[in-house]
Amino acid sequence: MGLKELRLKRGMTQRELAEKVGVSYGRIGDYEQGRYTVGGMSLDLAIKFCDALRVANPRKLLDSDSETSAD
Repeated sequence: MGLKELRLKRGMTQRELAEKVGVSYGRIGDYEQGRYTVGGMSLDLAIKFCDALRVANPRKLLDSDSETSAD
């Protein structure tokens, strides 16, 4: 489950997640759309995402980043 899926599963908006992590909500969209790679973020930022999304394993943030879902 990637970043967007985790955020939606937690019932959070991009803005809410951004506030918890300490980044702009536009940056959340950038990560979700692949303009920035989750794998390229700093360890400190990855930990903040994990804490905000209640994820124990940071690899969960990467799980579907390379996959695209057809809607």
